[in-house]
Amino acid sequence: MADSKLRDLSIDFAVKVIKMCDKIKGHYSLVNQLERSSTSIGANIHEANYAHSKADFVAKFQIVLKECYETEYWLELFVKSELLDREIAKDLYNQCGTIRRILIASINTAKENIDVKK
Repeated sequence: MADSKLRDLSIDFAVKVIKMCDKIKGHYSLVNQLERSSTSIGANIHEANYAHSKADFVAKFQIVLKECYETEYWLELFVKSELLDREIAKDLYNQCGTIRRILIASINTAKENIDVKK
């Protein structure tokens, strides 16, 4: 159930970032970086569903976590560069934070399950 919610959140987040990026003129390399990191979140969550083992699942989710941190960096850079309104960024940053918190909880639970089996 949480996995489905996480997938849905990541897709909704990526769509909002893509639509927001469409409104930014110029700075194509920066926009590309933000689009790549934000859409990678959902793609890697999807890929984690097909992990070969719990350890592989954890590894995939750790990649997703890194993508969340990278996306938060790009959002902050866009705001400080005045390419993005702080209120729009705040909403996106909060959504990314929600995804990040769910990921951390999922990673911790998966790691505990691995340790219990040992």
